[in-house]
Amino acid sequence: MENILKINKVEKYYGSRSSLTKAIDNISFEVNKGEFVAIMGASGSGKTTLLNCISTIDKVTSGHIFVDGEDITKLRGNNLNKFRREELGFIFQDFNLLDTLTAYENIVLALSIQNVKASEIDRRINKVAKELDIKDVLKKYPYQMSGGQKQRVASARAIITNPKLVLADEPTGALDSKSAKMLLERFDYLNKELDATILMVTHDAFTASYATRVIFIKDGKIFNELHKGADSRKEFFDKIIDVVTLLGGDLNDAL
Repeated sequence: MENILKINKVEKYYGSRSSLTKAIDNISFEVNKGEFVAIMGASGSGKTTLLNCISTIDKVTSGHIFVDGEDITKLRGNNLNKFRREELGFIFQDFNLLDTLTAYENIVLALSIQNVKASEIDRRINKVAKELDIKDVLKKYPYQMSGGQKQRVASARAIITNPKLVLADEPTGALDSKSAKMLLERFDYLNKELDATILMVTHDAFTASYATRVIFIKDGKIFNELHKGADSRKEFFDKIIDVVTLLGGDLNDAL
């Protein structure tokens, strides 16, 4: 299979020599094209730091991160901006939509930066709006939408540029259970039907059960890994809970 993401011996330290914290401890793994991978771990385990390094929000202390064969830890300036603009899609917990723009205009932003033609923009937005079931909110402003609708608009903005990799940081964290389920079903559709490659950080076992693989991180290291295979989502959920229990501590804190 085609490799989209390769994490090679990545370490990340914070602080000074007198007070040094190792947030990521020699982590290596790969994500292939079309995979839907979830990363789970307790608060402070290093999962968000890892996502920040992959998204180039933060820099690794040592090691390398490759996206579609390119070492992104070496990118600087315009090359780094181009990579962020064209190769990655971001989905944040708090949506990050611009309040003064309609849903359509929020999604358009990602394409206008790439100088896509107006006719192509309209075609792409109508297509993704149908896939994410947001056609009826395209003319609405964020304050007129539910949390679930806002997150699906944010998801549309993330995938509209056909990025190599979609990164999702706690995408269901601000949603009620019904909206979360609807969003995850859309993620499942994007992954299976459109072959989108998704890497998602989550604290929630239910959310993780929609992925095809779950990587568990503890104290900056990979603790365990589960593959869904032929399991039903319920069977996969039960296996995730078993690993979470092994991580120790209160269940809600460990998830």
